Amino acid sequence: MRLLWQLVAVGLVSFGGSALVGAVQWNVPLTLVLGLATAALSLLVYAWVVRRTERRTPVEVAVEGAGAAFGRGLLIGLGMFGAVIVNIALLGGYEVRGPGSLVGASALFGFMAAAVVVEELIFRGILFRIVEQHLGTWVSLALTGLLFGAAHLFNPNATLWTSIAIAVEAGFMLAAAYAATRNLWVPIGVHFGWNFAQGGIFSASVSGKDAPQGLLDGVTSGPLLLSGGEFGPEASAYSVLAGVVVTVVFLWLAKRRGTIVPRRRRPAATLAG
Repeated sequence: MRLLWQLVAVGLVSFGGSALVGAVQWNVPLTLVLGLATAALSLLVYAWVVRRTERRTPVEVAVEGAGAAFGRGLLIGLGMFGAVIVNIALLGGYEVRGPGSLVGASALFGFMAAAVVVEELIFRGILFRIVEQHLGTWVSLALTGLLFGAAHLFNPNATLWTSIAIAVEAGFMLAAAYAATRNLWVPIGVHFGWNFAQGGIFSASVSGKDAPQGLLDGVTSGPLLLSGGEFGPEASAYSVLAGVVVTVVFLWLAKRRGTIVPRRRRPAATLAG
């Protein structure tokens, strides 16, 4: 029941925030403010509903240490996408034509803040965490990662391949980040760094969606496995490879730190005497 209550609470904030952001049609001040407000309200609602349904302090979104944790994740996300786009560019799949739009990047900052926070709260904070308590880290990582990929199957220009790519490079990787750190600020930072670099800096399509131009006037071209095609660089084989590498690193850290949760074993049936 707690799973349902938490999903409903955060989902309602997400639905309301998304509706408002969509209604302003990329108006920069309003998109920025509404996006940041949706992110902040989602975090507050998540903390509130966890306290009510689990009778505990939601340390995974604690304010203390949040800045440093988010910053570490942000650097990882920016570095990951930077490495991906450089490799794509070296093979002719990405080109910078000149400066882009600071205004567009500002709107994307607010939009992505809301989208990233809501997705991390739902998929890692609620689904992964609660499923993990019953089925263990490995099963929860696989299930919620695949579900995260499937959730992007309805995006513009999505295919089965793009959903598999999202599952591997984001669903698995961000769950591994949570498993290794046991807080949501690191995966939020990684996710935001990746998304903002993709759309807000390099002006590439983010998960197939149209958006304002970012800081650079950049264009992608070439085969799907190189550039990601119309869906964007997330469908590139380079993105999948980067996601696999970072996932392995996070899981190695989780194992080293002893934060891997084993699957619960049912007690063996006893024979009546």
